[in-house]
Amino acid sequence: MAVLLKSRQEIAHLREAGRLVAQTYDVLRPYVVPGVSTGELDKIAEDFIRSKGGIPAYVGYGARPGRNGQPGIPPFPATICVAINDVICHGIPSNKQKLKEGDIIGIDIGVLYKGWVGDSCVCFGVGKLSEESQRLLDVTYHCLELGIEQARPGKFIGDIGAAIQTYAEANGFSVVRELVGHGVGHSLHEDPNVPHFGRAGTGLRIRQGMVFTIEPMINAGRPETRLLADRWTICTADGSRSAQFEHSLAITDGAAELLTLP
Repeated sequence: MAVLLKSRQEIAHLREAGRLVAQTYDVLRPYVVPGVSTGELDKIAEDFIRSKGGIPAYVGYGARPGRNGQPGIPPFPATICVAINDVICHGIPSNKQKLKEGDIIGIDIGVLYKGWVGDSCVCFGVGKLSEESQRLLDVTYHCLELGIEQARPGKFIGDIGAAIQTYAEANGFSVVRELVGHGVGHSLHEDPNVPHFGRAGTGLRIRQGMVFTIEPMINAGRPETRLLADRWTICTADGSRSAQFEHSLAITDGAAELLTLP
């Protein structure tokens, strides 16, 4: 595993990219209401990011040829990933897909700004939520907070996952296993991988200068997933709702610095 440690100057560049992501959420937030299409949200995000000199990091990302008779993966076509209700992540925005009262929607945004990546996810409630959906959002956000608390020099990557898994399962929820946090820098996905489950005291030791995401995906039901025919959208296998929150952070000599804040 080749983890690229970042200097103070490089972290400052990553902070600029992360701030643009956070500003994009501020722009989107008033539009996350019943009747708005996910395609409209995508256009608003793209226009704002480009107006600030950024490049949507997800557009064209991830294309892979098919292998062993399996279909390939087309390039991702949009600025944001959307995840409504039972979608865990990587949903493709559409002008036909409109938000409804009581939905939850995760919006994942990645930008490239002056050659550096910002990456974050926020899960919004649409209108009035059920008690169960609100609790899912609250627990998922606290899972993120607990993971961030463990992100300090001398701790282990497994400490992050253990804190998240323990809290999620104590509240009757499950943690998605197949999808993990990751390093960020000039590239959208770098080492290290950061699972949201595991055992404390295991895995890579955390060092000053690491920059990575923590992005727990928490399901109301079981942890198993299923991939849709578009080769991108990942849903819960049992149809239960899923929520996700994500920050990019830098490891300093003390508490982690969150890079994707306004």
